[in-house]
Amino acid sequence: MPVGATYRFQLGPEFDLHRAADLVDYLADLGVTHIYCSPFLQSAPESPHGYAVVDHHRVDDRLGGEEGRRRLVEAAASAGLGIVLDLVPNHMSVSLPSNRWFWDVLEHGRSSRYAAHFDLDWDPAESLTENKILLPVLGDHYGREIEAGALRVERQGHRFVVCHHDHPFPVSPRSLATLLARAARPGPSDELAFVGRTMADLPPADVSDGASRRRRHRDFAVLGTLLADLLTRPDVGKAVDQAVEELNADADALDEFLEMQHYRLARWQVSEQELGYRRFFDINTLIGLRVEDEEVFSDSHETVLGWVSNGEADGLRIDHPDGLRRPADYLRRLRDAAPTSWIVVEKILESDEVLPAEWPVDGTTGYEFLNDLTRLLVDPEGEEELTRLWNRVSGSDEPWDRVAESSKRDVVEHVLAADVNRLTDVFHRLIQQRRRYRDFTRSELAAVLTETLVAFDVYRTYVSELGESSPADVERITGAVSRARHASPDLDSELFDLLQSVLIGEMRGARETELRMRFQQLSGPVMAKGVEDTAFYRYSRLTALCEVGGDPGRFGFEGVEAFHRRFVHAHERAPTSMLALSTHDTKRSEDVRARLAVLTEIPAEWRQAVLRWGRHNVRHRTELVDGATEYLIYQTLVGAHPIGADRLGPYIEKATKEAKVHTTWTDPDTAYDGQVADFVRRLDGDDEFRQDLDRFAAPVVEAGRINSLTQKAIQLTAPGVPDTYQGTELWDLSLVDPDNRRPVEFEGRKRLLGELAGIGPDEVLGRMDEGLPKLWLIHTLLHLRRRFTRALGQEGGYVALETFGSASSHALGYVRGEQIAVVVPRLVYRLQRSGGWEDTSVALPPGVWEDVFTGRSHQGEVEISGLLHSFPVSVLARV
Repeated sequence: MPVGATYRFQLGPEFDLHRAADLVDYLADLGVTHIYCSPFLQSAPESPHGYAVVDHHRVDDRLGGEEGRRRLVEAAASAGLGIVLDLVPNHMSVSLPSNRWFWDVLEHGRSSRYAAHFDLDWDPAESLTENKILLPVLGDHYGREIEAGALRVERQGHRFVVCHHDHPFPVSPRSLATLLARAARPGPSDELAFVGRTMADLPPADVSDGASRRRRHRDFAVLGTLLADLLTRPDVGKAVDQAVEELNADADALDEFLEMQHYRLARWQVSEQELGYRRFFDINTLIGLRVEDEEVFSDSHETVLGWVSNGEADGLRIDHPDGLRRPADYLRRLRDAAPTSWIVVEKILESDEVLPAEWPVDGTTGYEFLNDLTRLLVDPEGEEELTRLWNRVSGSDEPWDRVAESSKRDVVEHVLAADVNRLTDVFHRLIQQRRRYRDFTRSELAAVLTETLVAFDVYRTYVSELGESSPADVERITGAVSRARHASPDLDSELFDLLQSVLIGEMRGARETELRMRFQQLSGPVMAKGVEDTAFYRYSRLTALCEVGGDPGRFGFEGVEAFHRRFVHAHERAPTSMLALSTHDTKRSEDVRARLAVLTEIPAEWRQAVLRWGRHNVRHRTELVDGATEYLIYQTLVGAHPIGADRLGPYIEKATKEAKVHTTWTDPDTAYDGQVADFVRRLDGDDEFRQDLDRFAAPVVEAGRINSLTQKAIQLTAPGVPDTYQGTELWDLSLVDPDNRRPVEFEGRKRLLGELAGIGPDEVLGRMDEGLPKLWLIHTLLHLRRRFTRALGQEGGYVALETFGSASSHALGYVRGEQIAVVVPRLVYRLQRSGGWEDTSVALPPGVWEDVFTGRSHQGEVEISGLLHSFPVSVLARV
């Protein structure tokens, strides 16, 4: 079934697949064609979402399991809806023992059947971890944990594990051999001694050829069965348990036992500098998958592709493709396996970047779209005054690009230092093979890598392992190296030349390839953590622009012509790309951004309000509450008005910790955190301040709602596949997760949807506070899409409408497929204050056009004041 419009469900234990199935009829009535689910393969027990997968062959038990999935599939089919799935190909959770693949790797080392499934570093520069996986999971230093008894060996039935408190780790066969030998010395069983000796004779773990691996696992399984039988005998069980207790009581013996494992347990802070595997961004509990390997692809996609092949899924959303070693190869393999599926990728496009032409996908998940709409609603005339206000309250005049640069540098040098060290190891091994460069030090190599990563202005490039590169990739790389070179005149320029030659593919070889591919996999996390998760929280000039894929340094479109050009190009390149306004990862919901955009139209009034509030609230402010944080609080109070301390407090705590200026998650400043939290509570309890806030927010809320209707009307009629994030069919004032993953009250939405039959615009607008205008617009336009599938689909063109008159810059109009015309307002606050539409008109194409909201007919050149008299936006169908 073609994907026409989606509705995103964020699944969790409180909203599982059964609950989603209960709402299928509601979504069918709303008008979507597909249910778009967050990942529901089995994830880690401690995970609140589906992105920490531990088993690709099972549906998560906490989400209803296979029974829940079948019920959703059957309910959707009965209602004429399809399903779109969210896939996570880049990583898995290391949760043990849930992840049986990773457990097997820790148990058998390089001879594991799954050793090649993960992106592991078996031969790091640090000799202590050679042929071992470094696991930084301990709360204190390794030696202290042993001496404190926090590390123990336990027998659980016939299996043995190393336990750190309640967290188990497997025991390697070789170390188990020594333990069984210890237990067999008193002589309770010759068979026990035989099992121990045979364990020791298994093929070595560092021998990974197929025959040795198969023999090791076959013999280990047989020995495990023998051992299980022996342990049913009381005398054998008692002897083994005594040997375990003796081992745990002897710190030196326990240390020797742990040194025989295929992993090295370490203090969790070690991960700041050392790590034995590629991870997802800075999350140590998510390990990178080598999905470019055909066997790994098959193992991790078999179940999902089975659902696709039998028609139980029509579309796939691919999470974080930039983390993959060879994204294009992966996507080609996926397309071959699902030739008719709608496939979109979570690719963040910066400024004028476009999707690689060789990716066989339908488009992105829509972040560039939502940022374009925000910029459409932002008034560029407000930039200068808002910049002066931000400089004043923050105490800094540092521009956005400098904030982004310093934020990326902080992330590279601290948050992702372990990943940079891994990359430095590869670089160091490379130069050892080349006499011209072999005397460069590791610190010099790390510095050149750091400067180049910081200078990158996109997530990554896609130069192949063979060194094949596109002109765009070469331009991105040479530009970044040039900027890095300029920023670091003390570093040897020839080292930058070397790195550039490797990255653009001029210099070939195994080490060169490894450096190039690993660099490309790391530049994305630098952008994500440095810009989205740090700089966006440091630079609050206008938080509506601080969105995933956004550029806070670019204020608004200078005119609607630039916006039209963006959409024409989008239709040409990816006419079936997803169109999103809110997602589970957006920093603010669509309605919060639409409201904050209004502040750009009233910069003087906003400045007066902020300074007035600052003077009033000095009574609540302590010395540690800084101006930038206070300004972020005021923007949030207006953008999400009304919001209480119960939601604002946790959001500001997350924002300040992500900013990493005064406090962080890993090194919190409890005094700062406490004073900021107290400031938020005091504001919430100050009636005089809250009344002033209410008075200021009232007209901003009204204009913001019209902005919301504008962007929603565009989303539902623009080239692409519109998505509605759960709950946003009514006004939604959510902030970044976990706030935007709160439970949705669906019963009220179902009731309101049932009341729409026969209703008119006057009654709809009279129930503005309930969110009825937004629900009515969505319902009307989703059903319009079903009637005009060609005009609003990929075959329907996009042509701008011409507007005339003094307020023409406040109108945006276009035609789709010669059948649907759209006219919406922008910068409405300033429009109302300047006298309204007056003489402004729009020229409709020849024919009679009927407004789908009002039922009125129009033709020729129409005055916009009349067109938008009864409802804030107009969508017309040619009669």
